[in-house]
Amino acid sequence: MKIWLTATFAAAVATGAHAQAADPLKAAVAAEHRSVGNVARDPARHPYETLSFFGIKPTDTVVELSPGGGWYTEILAPYLRERGQLYAADGGSARFKAKMESLGVYGKVTITSFNPGKGQFDIAPPGSADMVLTFRNVHNWMNGGTAQAVFDAAFKALKPGGMLGVEEHRLPASRTQDPKAGSGYVQEAVVIKFAENAGFKLAGRSEVNANPKDTADHPDGVWTLPPTYALKDKDRAKYQAIGESDRMTLKFVKP
Repeated sequence: MKIWLTATFAAAVATGAHAQAADPLKAAVAAEHRSVGNVARDPARHPYETLSFFGIKPTDTVVELSPGGGWYTEILAPYLRERGQLYAADGGSARFKAKMESLGVYGKVTITSFNPGKGQFDIAPPGSADMVLTFRNVHNWMNGGTAQAVFDAAFKALKPGGMLGVEEHRLPASRTQDPKAGSGYVQEAVVIKFAENAGFKLAGRSEVNANPKDTADHPDGVWTLPPTYALKDKDRAKYQAIGESDRMTLKFVKP
């Protein structure tokens, strides 16, 4: 029995390894260089399903807008390293730059100048990108009054037929939208309007990042929820039970 179990386990490991080899996106999500804390959030962030919905390919030229701490960069960098290109449109963060210099897997990532508040929108050469991606950033641009300019920059960077992928905290359509998105939540219709104003056409919606437990009316906005827990220990169990935010996942095409 012990031998049978060992053989079965070995076969399962081999099957998993073969599946990763056959699917480079799965391999990138499972890559060992990813931080433990980021991997722990995979069940809430659904990176494989999200990127699959966007239609990413390992030969693509991709722009990641405002990568922050590099949560998605950890996946995109190895996925695109050999046959594609990743532009990390960052605002000059020393921490992000240090991360990109810390491991060889990031050696081919090109950091571009992107600081909407200072009018810097050189995210990639015009018409060079197959895909532009942004994760949980639209509310920040709305707060700074630069959201439309960012969508315009994404349109400019993309090739005809290129895709824009957007993930954002979702405000129910029945609620009033704060133009500054102070709660961190944005209505789908608002995001779609920004994209359409830039020239994009809506190409699809996914509920992969939906969370029906999220009422989007928390004391400190979306930051009340994990992983931030803005209220610290106050009602922590309640917000932990809700989980991460309800999020729209939209893709748009440049005609």
